[in-house]
Amino acid sequence: MFGKRLFVSGAIAILIGALGACSSGGDESGFDDGVTYEQDDTGTGATTSAPAQDDTVHGLKDDVRHIAAKTARATRPHLVRKCATSTRRVRHTSSSGSGSKRRTRTWYTTERYRSCTKVRSGTETYRRTVRAEEWCVELDDVNGDQKTDDVWYQVGRTVYDDARAADDHARLEFVPAHEGC
Repeated sequence: MFGKRLFVSGAIAILIGALGACSSGGDESGFDDGVTYEQDDTGTGATTSAPAQDDTVHGLKDDVRHIAAKTARATRPHLVRKCATSTRRVRHTSSSGSGSKRRTRTWYTTERYRSCTKVRSGTETYRRTVRAEEWCVELDDVNGDQKTDDVWYQVGRTVYDDARAADDHARLEFVPAHEGC
C-alpha cells in the first residue's frame, strides 16, 4: 500500500515539473511553433500572433478552367435482405432447498427467433465516378517572379468563382489545393 502511494506521488511530482517546464515563457525552450510574435506599439508588452502562411500564392490572373466530372455506367451485385424464422430449444433450471435436501428442477421451452442475411439477387447498374470535378486557375508572375508564367493551380469552387469574376491580369491571392491541372 505504501509503495503504491509513493509511486503515485512521484508521478504527480514529475507531471508538475514537466508542466512547469512547458509553461516557461520566452525562447529559452528553443521550441518553434510556426507562429510569429510581434510586440505592439503601445509598449505595454502585449503581443499579437499571426500564423505563417507558407502555402499562399499570388500572381496575375491568366486563365481559368473547369473540368467536369466524368462518370461511367457500371454493374454491381444486388443484395437483398432475406430473413428466416426458426426455433431453438432452451434449457431452464431452478434450484430449491439446501445441503442434502437440495433439489434442481430442469425444463425446456421452445423459442422462436429470426435470422436475417444479405443474399445476392441479380445485378444493379449505377454511375461510377471515373474523374472527379476540378476547378483550376492559371497565374502569371507567380509570387512576384516575372519569369514564372503560365502556372496552373487546382483550387476550390469558391476561389474559382472569384477568379472567374476577376478581370484579366488582376492580382489574385489564394491557397491552392494542388499545383498543376
